[in-house]
Amino acid sequence: MKQLALSMIATPWRVSSSRVCVRSLATKASDSTKLFINGEFVESQASEWIDVHNPATQEVVTRVPKSTAKELEEAAHSAALAFKTWRRTSVLTRQRKMLDLQHAIRGNMDALAQSIVAEQGKVLGDARGDVMRGLQVVESMAGITQYLLGHKLEVSSDMDTYTVREPLGVVAGICPFNFPAMIPLWMFPVALATGNTCLLKPSERDPGAAMMLAELCRDVGIPAGVLNVVHGAHETVDFLTSDARVRAVSFVGGDRAGKHIYERATTHGKRCQANMGAKNHAVVLADADRDHTINAIVGAAFGAAGQRCMALSVAVFVGSAGDWIPEIVERARKLRVDGGMEEGADLGPMISPQALQRASALIQSAADEGATVLLDGRGVHVPKYPHGNFLGPTVIDGVTSAMQCYQQEIFGPVLTCVRVATLDDALALVNGNRYGNGASVFTQSGASARRFQSDVEAGQVGINVPIPVPLPMFSFTGNKGSFLGDTNFYGQAGVNFYTQLKTVTSHWRRQAGDAEAEGAAVHMPTHT
Repeated sequence: MKQLALSMIATPWRVSSSRVCVRSLATKASDSTKLFINGEFVESQASEWIDVHNPATQEVVTRVPKSTAKELEEAAHSAALAFKTWRRTSVLTRQRKMLDLQHAIRGNMDALAQSIVAEQGKVLGDARGDVMRGLQVVESMAGITQYLLGHKLEVSSDMDTYTVREPLGVVAGICPFNFPAMIPLWMFPVALATGNTCLLKPSERDPGAAMMLAELCRDVGIPAGVLNVVHGAHETVDFLTSDARVRAVSFVGGDRAGKHIYERATTHGKRCQANMGAKNHAVVLADADRDHTINAIVGAAFGAAGQRCMALSVAVFVGSAGDWIPEIVERARKLRVDGGMEEGADLGPMISPQALQRASALIQSAADEGATVLLDGRGVHVPKYPHGNFLGPTVIDGVTSAMQCYQQEIFGPVLTCVRVATLDDALALVNGNRYGNGASVFTQSGASARRFQSDVEAGQVGINVPIPVPLPMFSFTGNKGSFLGDTNFYGQAGVNFYTQLKTVTSHWRRQAGDAEAEGAAVHMPTHT
């Protein structure tokens, strides 16, 4: 099996370039990220480029092109042309490609993870988890034959009605920065396994993992044009959401972009699924297992520097459970903030100086509005990486639902703590929030857990589980303000999103002379 090179320079999807805008902290030349069109890595002719910085060092890792109109047209044409033959490929062949792809990804786990560390900033273990959770979707698509099964019924004498699932055509995936491998793998493997072709736009902040995945697709024999990778910002997004050849759009990211993409795609007659912002709550009852709960909250709040759409950002303490907050602070204080490749690092930098500045401002707003910052991660000192976008674990107590730190998605390693008197109060708080990605309860009471499960308004519920993201035999089911669309990601819902039902009614007569004897029927057929 081919191993991808660990060196960024030695890859076919990056080329050496002398057109780098040298920054004061990044003095060595970088490489340009290529496009992937019709099975080939193509150097863009773009006039505008986006620098990708290592979040720990500010070094320019690569430059990403804003794809030209001609390049976008070539990618869409390639995908549309490839669909004509790919859709006719047997389901067993597509299944085989998914098996081959999962094997290739597993064999290149370290290369993919190191790319994520360099561009996104995650610690290495978390970067491996990013790849693994995406890999699980690919593995589930090796069972595509089961997902595509239809229904059949003999509805009348000599007459059958049955359903088949057919691919839509060319589909598009628009990815966020926080999961450079997992989110692309939520999208294109499901699209390809169901017979579609795909235009993928990775985040312009960290495209490396997606480009590696494209290379692996080519290596395992997925035909040219079935997967194309384009880059850019607003113009690329507008093309993908308006071009007539694109039948469906998948998006994961923030509220503003998600609403724009959903409205634009649906206005142009496309299916769209958009996972957006979140404010995930964990309700802690006093009868919960103390050590398990505290460890779960600390890990879920601060892992990946809080840059997860399912990060635990609000802990709701019911009654005397609030006495546990000081212990949460002490355990959070022990977490090590460092560069992603450093041994023992628990959380790395945030993606950009702007993200760091925004999170820091929301921490300050909490203090200004009367909350207590028990653990302040601003100004954390990381000696080896003095220019990194680091924010240490932060715990804020005395938060109310009216505060900015509660109302907005911070998307950083910040845990806001709310104290309430009863489970009813906790449910009212969770259900009053506009988001609905996930919510958890920590308790040893089956009755309390069942009450929470039944009454909470969130798409994914954890019982003594802090981040209840389903494995891909299920689907990711965020709701309320966290999701736009009517069909969710991966699992059976993902297959449904990328396919359309065709219902066939067939009539094969047993006796050749029956039709002449019956004569023409002009009334509504009832098949009785």
